[in-house]
Amino acid sequence: MATALLVVLAALMGAGGVVLAAASAHAVPNAGLDSAGHMLSLHAAAVLGGAAILNAGLVWRPLGAIALFGLVLGALLFAGDIALRAFAGHRLFPMAAPTGGSIMILSWLAFAVAGAVGVLRGA
Repeated sequence: MATALLVVLAALMGAGGVVLAAASAHAVPNAGLDSAGHMLSLHAAAVLGGAAILNAGLVWRPLGAIALFGLVLGALLFAGDIALRAFAGHRLFPMAAPTGGSIMILSWLAFAVAGAVGVLRGA
């Protein structure tokens, strides 16, 4: 169930990344939307790969799933804050983009730990 939800979220992130990259080129140039689009696209691919890794049992499932949902949350906060600033002129909330970035960093580290536990368990 969690893996299927991650696939859906990653696909939506990928679509959002393309939309933001196009908006950066055509609608609101130089507003940081290219960065937001790249962050969504990159992490969409990472979540898809992570979901496959999770499904294959190569990482400790509880922490791996939390880490992947953290990547989704972090990327959405980061990109959402930048997009809202570009289109509406205000932030999602103070420090939303840096909070999203921090969540992504912690999520990557958590996924590394989940992988290390998987190795120790013989996955």
